[in-house]
Amino acid sequence: MKKYPIYNIQRFNCNSVNSDLYINTFKNHLIDHSFVEEPHRHNSYVLVFFTKGSGTHEIDFDVFAIQQGSMFFLQPGQMHHWHLSDDVEGFVIFYSQEMYNLYFGQKTIGDYPFYSSVDNKPEMIFDATESKAILPYFESLIAETQSDQLLNQDKIMNLLDIIHIEIARKYSETHLHEAHSYNVKIKMFETVLENNFRIEKAPSFYASQLAITLKHLNRICNEMLQKTTTEVITDRIILEAKRMLMDKKFTVNEIATRLGFDDYSYFTRLFKKNTGITPSNFRIFKN
Repeated sequence: MKKYPIYNIQRFNCNSVNSDLYINTFKNHLIDHSFVEEPHRHNSYVLVFFTKGSGTHEIDFDVFAIQQGSMFFLQPGQMHHWHLSDDVEGFVIFYSQEMYNLYFGQKTIGDYPFYSSVDNKPEMIFDATESKAILPYFESLIAETQSDQLLNQDKIMNLLDIIHIEIARKYSETHLHEAHSYNVKIKMFETVLENNFRIEKAPSFYASQLAITLKHLNRICNEMLQKTTTEVITDRIILEAKRMLMDKKFTVNEIATRLGFDDYSYFTRLFKKNTGITPSNFRIFKN
């Protein structure tokens, strides 16, 4: 039975007591941890910047082409794996939410718009000019991890935050709707959905939790995400079903039950309607 692992940061920091932060060049990362090319998850945030090479990066069943300037940012729990060319180069960073939020206090990692469960876009492409501007921050991070100078950890954290600021600026230019007044409601919807999608499927439930009408919630979802409320809820359910099917820990019937479906056949029909394939066939195809 194939099981897809969830890696913690300590798995990569074998010779370090730091379980909240890992920084490396991508080339050295692959030399030391070749297993990351197999499907897996992390319990931390992941930031990757490619400066050379090509390949593909599959994140929660969406496939992205890797090129010079590719930037990826993953949230804890997202399943991913790579297919990489031999000449790939870049940088990889893992960090915990607790470390980040504790250090900065007044702001949290969740304040950055590119980390969103509802409207997650885990990829951005930095052109040559943008890459040249952000590259020194990554190079400085590598240098700081290899030094023991005064205030070393403080510089590392501030360099990491500068990188997040640069990503956020580009993200906001690319996705202007993030500055829209509806963004607050979408963030609230994201939180309520993440906590309840296994047991609550009705759009009216989420509207009531946000203290707005269902018509208004549909309007927000349509404008911000180009989806109905029902489609957003269904997408989250299907994503979780796919993740569980990849693991093979449960039967399809058990997965349906754990996702709140008393009717196994209805779950199967819903899955096929949204993916074009039955849960059982999806499991066979992916494994």
